[in-house]
Amino acid sequence: MTPRFLIIGSGFSGSVLANRLIKNLDCTVDMWDERSHAGGNCHTERDVQTGIMVHQYGPHIFNTDRKEIWEYVNSFGTFNNYVHQVKALSKGRIYPMPVNLFTINQFFNKTFSPQEAKAYLGSIADKTIANPANFEEQALKFIGKELYHAFFYGYTKKQWGCEPNALPASILKRIPVRFNYDDNYHSNVYTGIPIDGYSAIMQKMIADARISITLNKKFIPGMDTGNYTHVFYTGPLDAYFEYSYGRLGYRTVSFEKHYAEGDFQGLSQMNYCDETIPYTRVVEHKHFTPWEQHDKTIYFKEYSCETGPKDIPYYPKRLHADKMMLQQYRLYAEKMQSVSFLGRLATYRYMDMHHVIGEALDFADRFSNCLKSNQPLPVFSNTEIF
Repeated sequence: MTPRFLIIGSGFSGSVLANRLIKNLDCTVDMWDERSHAGGNCHTERDVQTGIMVHQYGPHIFNTDRKEIWEYVNSFGTFNNYVHQVKALSKGRIYPMPVNLFTINQFFNKTFSPQEAKAYLGSIADKTIANPANFEEQALKFIGKELYHAFFYGYTKKQWGCEPNALPASILKRIPVRFNYDDNYHSNVYTGIPIDGYSAIMQKMIADARISITLNKKFIPGMDTGNYTHVFYTGPLDAYFEYSYGRLGYRTVSFEKHYAEGDFQGLSQMNYCDETIPYTRVVEHKHFTPWEQHDKTIYFKEYSCETGPKDIPYYPKRLHADKMMLQQYRLYAEKMQSVSFLGRLATYRYMDMHHVIGEALDFADRFSNCLKSNQPLPVFSNTEIF
């Protein structure tokens, strides 16, 4: 019998999975999405008033070092080169981000060479911290208190809703400091923005008669899905199990929309590092498509807050209690025979687009091979929990 699959969610995880499954197997795929549009949090559409392509759930810049991932996404649309330059407003002055040689010289009013800047940061770093126990100690150990308080403390507190010393050091795996004047936010080999937006890319991925998508259809835990060979779930893991072990911690984002004539801030992203300013950043979307011309502009102030029952989860907090809860949910899920979990929400990890796409491709191949060889089907797209 021809396998019939159900995919919950139409973001990159679901779209890539559907695209790959129909190539690997003689099957059909149904996709459900509770929203009125496909594309998940990468959904893009043109603003009616300005004609500008807007990233509806916050900015997404595609960047990867994997050539095969770059070639895969480009097979569904054209990506134009794009250099993401971010500035940060701290104590009334604007600095380039990530912290680089220009930032250091401007902040300390110096003319350091790369070697001198590296030595200087080493001299002001907190040498008493051998093994950082939290986010704050991780930062202080590498850049010292002045740069930390100027660029990381207030922004992080707003972003995560708690003192940085309550966050694990792993959130700041490395301090983004460059000892040259490179202010390209992404250092990957391949970086770009699709000229027709991300939604157009995903629409082409699922443009096949064997794939059927239904919008405005919410998956309810416990629904009868017995007529499907297998179900793939890309939503929040705790929601699938009706929060039986509690709610995993997430931060969400609210967007305050504004219009203006001409150019509002001169670039796509301005970070606001001061704790006294309630929003974390301002994003002006016309700058994501510098090859287009628009007389007006649209920009969004972004506010970070705790995720409530009706909010869209964005950033997994992954505190100790969350990880313990995650382990319980995964153990519960591993006992299931006909459901698999993949994507940012279902695996409770922060993942860039190229990670999501690469993992969905790999998972689809692994699942297909197991199905063909009558081996146990994989439940999660990742094996490492922490």
